[in-house]
Amino acid sequence: MARLRGGAAQACAALLLAAGASATAQTYPTQPIRLVVPYTPGTGYDSIAREVSPQLSQRLGQPVVVENRPGASSLIGASQVARAAPDGYTLLIAGEGTMAAAHLYPSMSFNPIDDVAPITLAGYGTLMLVTNPGTGIKSVADLIAQAHARPARLNYSSPGVGTSQHLKMEMIKERAGIDMLHVPYKGSAGALNDLMGGQIDVALVPIHQALPFVRSGKLVSLAIISPRRNPRAPEVPTLQQAGIGGVEANMWYAFMAPRSTPAPVVARLNAELHAVLSDPRVKERLEGIGLDVATGSPQQLLTIMRNESASADAIIRKNHISMN
Repeated sequence: MARLRGGAAQACAALLLAAGASATAQTYPTQPIRLVVPYTPGTGYDSIAREVSPQLSQRLGQPVVVENRPGASSLIGASQVARAAPDGYTLLIAGEGTMAAAHLYPSMSFNPIDDVAPITLAGYGTLMLVTNPGTGIKSVADLIAQAHARPARLNYSSPGVGTSQHLKMEMIKERAGIDMLHVPYKGSAGALNDLMGGQIDVALVPIHQALPFVRSGKLVSLAIISPRRNPRAPEVPTLQQAGIGGVEANMWYAFMAPRSTPAPVVARLNAELHAVLSDPRVKERLEGIGLDVATGSPQQLLTIMRNESASADAIIRKNHISMN
């Protein structure tokens, strides 16, 4: 009898939880929503958050406040969201950098796969391999030749250890059989400024940041790091076309919530974000800065996250990358 009473109690508790989640979803949201960007202003993550938040606010009937919480390669902001109440009022926009960062800070309690509830993919960005005009490098072939002639003398910048720019440049070095010195910065602005100032030779820069400076002659474009040429710069070859294979990959951006956020709330957010991202005006503005809108189900996003985590872990281990 005790067993039956225990089983009945558990079933009752499960029903109460389900009823509570359903009631939460029906009334959600009733207060402002915080959207955490774990990077500095001006990044693709920040641009998407600030473009999406006004329309998402209109659709949900509550303010959606964007907050930048950079640091520790995105883990500071991401872990804050993971520790927040799983009620749909604290959200995160993150990407492959967060998946990689977890392998660089193994002592941190935050796990980007287990501690979040995926909502939806938001879009993709493209990296452009660029150089300072003063280097005389005008092609990928020139880059390889100079790197062979001056081993470890050429340098490249990134917004920080473990970022997409860092890991993908390490892949480029490996595939091309060259060596360059990594100079990590705390964010994109300093890395880009020093590249244009001549203190840095080479960098991977998001296309929406790089193109204005390429057009003005302050930077030289060498290749696009994606499977196909980009319509915004059709004259620039892919890295594969330029002679280095196996590094074609897009940056990706996605919305997440704390783990255990009720499934009906996640479903509501998924539907509303799809509607916002499908709006022609939103798409046009995001595409205008070099971002390609793409959405999907929470399960599809989880698959992307797992694949990215495994890929980043392999690169980090192979190249002995650490925060030391």
